[in-house]
Amino acid sequence: METLERTQTRIGLTEVDRAKVGTLIRASHRHVMDLETVLPWADGIDFSRNPKLETGSWIYGTEYWDALTPEQRNELLWKEVARDVSMFIWLEQSLPPLYMNYANQEPFGMLPEVYEYLMIFSREEITHTLMFRRYLDLAKLPLFDPPRGAYAQFTRQLPEMHPVLGILSTLMLEWVAELNAIYLTQGRDNEPLTRKMFHEHHIEEVRHIAFGKRVVEYFFENGPAEVIDRIRGSFAPLYQNLKNEVTYNRDIARHTSFKFPIAEDDDAAVERIRQSENNRRMNGERFAEVDTWFAKLGIL
Repeated sequence: METLERTQTRIGLTEVDRAKVGTLIRASHRHVMDLETVLPWADGIDFSRNPKLETGSWIYGTEYWDALTPEQRNELLWKEVARDVSMFIWLEQSLPPLYMNYANQEPFGMLPEVYEYLMIFSREEITHTLMFRRYLDLAKLPLFDPPRGAYAQFTRQLPEMHPVLGILSTLMLEWVAELNAIYLTQGRDNEPLTRKMFHEHHIEEVRHIAFGKRVVEYFFENGPAEVIDRIRGSFAPLYQNLKNEVTYNRDIARHTSFKFPIAEDDDAAVERIRQSENNRRMNGERFAEVDTWFAKLGIL
């Protein structure tokens, strides 16, 4: 995508969407997340309660789940949440330098609404990263390794490419991760601080997703057809791989206090888990919104 990368740096929006981004900007300025007060940190975390739906465990509905004790199941749910929080941390700490790079590429030619929202987006992601790190420290949960491939993409590859590719990549990861978190953690019986953390995060992420959709849709309607075809071809497998990693992540075997029943290199077992009846049902429910949108763009 050499031509796209070097000569078409402007992020376009329709007049209607510029007004919509202005609405997002005003909402962001009215409600700024404060790290000290956003969560009742002093209340601590109730580890006797599950942080997410039990049926949302990656291995629920398989013989591996059936073989665990109640204590092991509870621990597994907490470690799965730690992995999801870790993914948010690695993604969100990489976004401010990426988006500031885009703003600096075209400091005078960029639409003012886009420039301001890139700044707001970056500020909010910094606060999210600090909140998630504080949560892991308070819960004494591990920070998992960065997502394979994705972290290098955000820190080394996307800064050299067209901003729309960075915004589309961000949208894909954030939207999938956000739908997953909200689907799993907002039950009445889920651990209260964990539930509130993901809810507060969701309020700002909804605005990020709305911004990304406006930018990407404009580009797909107005960009060079040959470039868009290449984007479709490259993002389809990335999207499927992302959903696979959210459905089951092999790194979990390194972090449980008990011997995990699936080896990291057991590809057949991993595939059976990802294709379990429970996981297929959940994926159809929690990712229906983003599946529909990607299909509309011709990416699926």
